[in-house]
Amino acid sequence: MTAVCRELDLKLVGAVESVRLVGVKTELNPPDNSGIVPLSSDLAKMLAATRPDVVVDFTIRDVAIQSARICLEKGVRIVVGTTGLTKDELAEIDRLAKRYRVSAIIAPNFAIGAVLMMHMAKIAARYFDYAEIIELHHNLKVDAPSGTALMTARLMSEARGKPFERTGGDNERGSRGEQMDGISLHSVRLPGLVAHQEVLLGGLGQTLSIRHDSISRESFMPGVILAIREVIKHTGLIFGLDILLGL
Repeated sequence: MTAVCRELDLKLVGAVESVRLVGVKTELNPPDNSGIVPLSSDLAKMLAATRPDVVVDFTIRDVAIQSARICLEKGVRIVVGTTGLTKDELAEIDRLAKRYRVSAIIAPNFAIGAVLMMHMAKIAARYFDYAEIIELHHNLKVDAPSGTALMTARLMSEARGKPFERTGGDNERGSRGEQMDGISLHSVRLPGLVAHQEVLLGGLGQTLSIRHDSISRESFMPGVILAIREVIKHTGLIFGLDILLGL
């Protein structure tokens, strides 16, 4: 909320949380002179009361898909930072956005550095036969591998045009990580971490490491603000910040 309030061309008009409260105090760019932003547990009622242009959703998969349906059917654009949505759910969001002539932006990662990391991994994938991904997140992250890791692996495989060479022989034990097109994906969950990913590529006599670290959640805010400003310019679903960045 603070990131939105700091932008002079944006105005925070409401917030939705699972527990209903009276409101939340903000000192920056409040919706009125009281400095109180209304807070509710009912998204539909909040949309009716505040009539926003854009809703930002950072929840969990089951909540995010319901929020997207509610927003799009009411002609409200949505920016989603929740991972784990299925292909069918993404297709549904795209259909709804086009039907109601609005847009939805969904991104596995809003850190611009992470988007660049994925882009660089995609470029490098064409020149190496072996690759692994290690992703590290805070202990409260429920999905593993992360959406960023899965998207990175998919982009690398598509750029290469065929699966990577499988490492570790026929050993099927979980210590080799989840396999995706020959890439082993390893997930670490520990308190003290935020969001980190390293892509390791190996070739004859050499390795290449591409790593991104989000030291704090502030790293996601420039990407979120970019998505809020861009979502009003499009129709349908946009998946990933790379499109908005012209990558």
